[in-house]
Formats: sequence, structure tokens, C-alpha cells
Amino acid sequence: MSTENTTGAAQRAATDPAEASVVAKLSTLDRFLPVWILAAMIVGLLAGRLIPGFGEALGAVAIDGVSLPIALGLLVMMYPVLAKVRYDRLDTVTGDRRLLVSSLVLNWLIGPALMFALAWLLLPDLPEYRTGLIVVGLARCIAMVIIWNDLACGDREAAAVLVALNSVFQVIAFGVLGWFYLAVLPGWLGLPTAGLDVSAWAIVRSVLIFLGIPLLAGYLTRRLGERAKDRTWYEERFLPRIGPFALYGLLFTIVVLFALQGDAITSRPLDVVRIALPLLIYFAVMWAGSYALGRAVGLGYERTTTLAFTAAGNNFELAIAVAIATWGATSGQALAGVVGPLIEVPVLVALVYVSLWLRRRLFPTQPEALRSLDGPATTHSQRSP
Repeated sequence: MSTENTTGAAQRAATDPAEASVVAKLSTLDRFLPVWILAAMIVGLLAGRLIPGFGEALGAVAIDGVSLPIALGLLVMMYPVLAKVRYDRLDTVTGDRRLLVSSLVLNWLIGPALMFALAWLLLPDLPEYRTGLIVVGLARCIAMVIIWNDLACGDREAAAVLVALNSVFQVIAFGVLGWFYLAVLPGWLGLPTAGLDVSAWAIVRSVLIFLGIPLLAGYLTRRLGERAKDRTWYEERFLPRIGPFALYGLLFTIVVLFALQGDAITSRPLDVVRIALPLLIYFAVMWAGSYALGRAVGLGYERTTTLAFTAAGNNFELAIAVAIATWGATSGQALAGVVGPLIEVPVLVALVYVSLWLRRRLFPTQPEALRSLDGPATTHSQRSP
């Protein structure tokens, strides 16, 4: 994907030969990413609304509450990105205490508290939607954030470490925080309370499926590929072949998500708008606050970007599964969980471009990188004439 807005890059190409050559090397997929995502949303929405039984058929293809079409899309999306991670460099991330502590504070202290506050402030008269949003705020992202980080040229190794770290905390803290924010804290504040019935297995299963499988596959692919050939062959020949599948998986997942809820979205538009407002504020505040914190503690562009996206995203699969298991598939809590990714996808795509725009202004001394979904990053020094 281009490191800057396609329109801006095209305008500068006329006066910058180096930039022109870079733009020319971008695949059609990368140049028009927002167009493909918008098209996937429309296709999914129309299919779910106009094709009789289409959404129900997709929803029925599930094992133990896990949607197989969504699982397939996420696994295909995450595998190429995790295959690009240089696992022999993870120690450079685990030693960065500023990054690790910042991520834990943002994800497990600030994020849930912010969603709790927004849900009560903006949905005081809609208890089901309010509870659903609080559950969304507790489910930290372990899947789709991988691709947003990669598109924004974040640190792949740092993203792998932070996602793994959040997965461990998710298993430990999700149930405890759910009890605190739904039953304990509202009681202290004199507000109505709610319960949360979630099994530890549901959380572990989410982590194993949506992180464990693609992470293991990516690690083994790099390990075996470099052993059979070498790193140069692996990164210059193999990765460009599997890279586009990340975007294919993303687009497929978006189509399925919108198809599953096409009828609910179009038949209850005012409810969707009410749910969307706190989500929009949440994503914007979490991302901007995380970005500002990364700058304040002295992180560079790539790790600041990784910190922002890993803090802003949410594990919608876990949130939806918990809502359905606790309150039912037709509940307001489940609808709030479903609206989460429908708002998150376009917002975080927009924030990818915001991040790339900020890089040229806030990190002017750092080498620029052109990172396509087709392969590894190319630094500015490497592509200069």
C-alpha cells in the first residue's frame, strides 16, 4: 500500500521522478484500497438485504459459535502479514519497556474505562446497546489490527509482540473487567447493573483461532522458507506472491460482515446511528491519544503507529460471541457488537491515511518507507535515485 494518499502522490509524481517511479510500482490493489473496501461494504450490504436467506446461510455456517466464513477471512488476511515478521528481531521489541507499558495501560486501563464512560453518557436510555458497547471495549484487538498496522507502515515485529501480549491479558482480565464494569462500578455510582456470563474457554478459543493459527503458520513459513532457500529469496520472491492474499482476506471478511447484518442495518438505521456515535468517538480518541502518548515517550514513527492501532482496535469476534452466548443472537447487545466492526473498518482505514500524513510532518528526519501488501518495506534511501 502507498505510504500516502494516492491522489497526493499522483499530483507530486509529475514533479518528482523518484516519486513517479514509486507510484508506478504500486499494484492496482494498493493504489485503490479505499475503493475496494467501500465496494466490499456495498456488495455485502446489498447481498444481505436483497438475496433471500443469504445472511442466514452465512450465519448458520458456524462451529461452537465461531463463524467459519469470518474465521476463514481473518486467517487468510493475517497469514501473509505474520509471514513477513522477522521473528529473530522480536527481542528488540520485548526490551522496549516504554512500548510495552504504554500498550498495557492503553488497552486494559484507558480503553475499557473510555468505552464505559461513552456508553453511559451517550446511551443512558438504551441499556442493551450500552452493555454491548461496554463488552466491545473489553475485547482488545488481536486480529484485524495486524493489517491496519501493516498498511500504515507500522512495526511488524512490535505488532506481533503487542498482539500476543494483549492476548495473554485478554484470557486473564476479560472476565474480571466485565464483572467490574457491568456489576461493580455501576453499583458504586448508583447506576443499574448487569451480569456477564462468559467462559474462559470462549476467550482462549478466540485467541487460539484468530492469533495462534496464523502466527504459527507465519513463523513456520519464514523458518522453513529461509532454511530451504535464504532470506533474500524469501522476502524478494516468496512474500510478494502471498502478499495480495492479505487484502483478499480483508475484503472477503468485510463482505461477510456486512452481509450477515445487512437486514439489521437497513431496518434499524436510527439504532445503528445511536450505537455508531460512541464508537466513532472511541476510535478517534483512543487512536489520537495513543499516537500522542507514543510521541510523548519518544517512540519513533513505526512503533508510535503500532501503539495507536493496537490500542484503537477491538476483538469484535470475541465481543459478538460473548454477547450472543449471554443475551442471545437477536439481542441489542449482539447488535451493538456487530456494529462495532462495521464502524471500525472505515474509521481505521481513514486513520491509516491520517497516520501516513502525520509521518511526513511529525517524523521528517526518519526515512520514509513504501510498504505494499505484496512485500516488505522499501526505505527512502533504497528508492532514491
